[in-house]
Amino acid sequence: MTASDSGTERRQRLKAKREAALHRPVLTRQISEGFTGRWSRRQWAHASLFATLGVLVAAIVPGFGPSANPQPVHTQRSSLALSLPPLPIARLKGHSGDSWQIVRVERGQTLGSVFENLDLPASTMHRILDESGDKALLTRLKPGTELAFDLPANGELRTFRYDRDESQRVELSIAGDKITEKVIVRPTEKRTVVISGKVGKSLFHSARKLGLSGSNINTLTDEIFKYDIDFNEDVAASDRFSVVVEQTWREGELIKSGPVLAATFTTGGKLHTGFRFERNGKAEYFTGDGRPLKKSFIRMPIPYARLTSGFGARRHPVLGRMRMHKGVDYAARTGTPIMAAGDARVKSAGWMGGYGNAVVLDHGRGYTTLYGHMSRIGKIKAGQRIAQGTVIGYVGSTGMSTGPHLHYEFRVNGAHRNPLSITMPPPEPLSGVALAQFRAQTSVALARIQQVENIIYADAGEASPATAKVKKPAKNKA
Repeated sequence: MTASDSGTERRQRLKAKREAALHRPVLTRQISEGFTGRWSRRQWAHASLFATLGVLVAAIVPGFGPSANPQPVHTQRSSLALSLPPLPIARLKGHSGDSWQIVRVERGQTLGSVFENLDLPASTMHRILDESGDKALLTRLKPGTELAFDLPANGELRTFRYDRDESQRVELSIAGDKITEKVIVRPTEKRTVVISGKVGKSLFHSARKLGLSGSNINTLTDEIFKYDIDFNEDVAASDRFSVVVEQTWREGELIKSGPVLAATFTTGGKLHTGFRFERNGKAEYFTGDGRPLKKSFIRMPIPYARLTSGFGARRHPVLGRMRMHKGVDYAARTGTPIMAAGDARVKSAGWMGGYGNAVVLDHGRGYTTLYGHMSRIGKIKAGQRIAQGTVIGYVGSTGMSTGPHLHYEFRVNGAHRNPLSITMPPPEPLSGVALAQFRAQTSVALARIQQVENIIYADAGEASPATAKVKKPAKNKA
């Protein structure tokens, strides 16, 4: 073989290898053919990518770690005994007072349900009721009443505690078949305070924030100023109010607010006042000169009703002929409550022919009112004295009626008058000794209101409305 032949064969083998290399995967071909002793940027990028993927896989999957079959590592463990804190001696010996549980009664809860929730036997409760002198109090629990139970480690009731009244707390200690009562006196303090502020966005929220109770606020809106102020339309955010109330405090806690003793309300630049005073044993509210704030009669004795027939001649809807209509008719749903137009004595209550179920009230001084076509009469009877606003019956369609409504008549000395246009008689003002007592009482309350308002509004440069607007009542000449 010549040298030329051997060279030819070598070239053919190299050619065959190149052709085989051309059929390899692209990455392999690039690495094998493109490698010139130094890696290109592309090759470094590919190598970094594969290295990163490898590290991630090894970190996530334990089997890819450096030790595929790791040998168990035996670590030496030691334990340390810690002593628990000792129980109090009182608890070990079962002394009372070691574990009081306080329960506040929720609406609808009874003493029996409270005992059941604490897994206490009903027999224990009945023993307490039999031994206690407050059985009526404990069987008629009010929402918010606080009860306390001393339950030692064994779970048996040792002491039961409750408040008999504002100043007396009762503890009943149970030891076997014996129950011992202990009364703890808790002193209370009465404070007469003045609460003053502005209406703001809401009279109710502003007054509650200042400390007035919901009952006090209702007295302002539904009793004292009901006849003179429309609280839906007339009141602005800048209007002011001041209220004098008596509060009961115990151990630094306000536990009760008494009735409103005096109040002022300034709206639209006009000052309204109201003072509480007892006349003939009944509390009422009067203006500064001793005139009752409550009107003698409510113009409309039924709420949320519409007038369907006025006073005067009309064609009777049942008889079909012209006839004098001696009252006014208010249409309302059956069962709507009907109120007494004023303080009165019940003259009659029962069936009255064409009036159906009806009530007649005698208000004195020759004034009477009649309420007809009731579905049923309220819890009243002839001869009974009732207050203005008392529910005397419910709307119906009894007697000569074509639908549910109230027929209301107003009479003066037996003569029928139009209740919508008649001038209602003014209530009787205070006089004589009662007026003198009222003045002495109101002067103190008004002075306190003026003092508080002068302090509150001094920074604003505003004069106290109570000081600026209230006129001193004229001296009684009687």
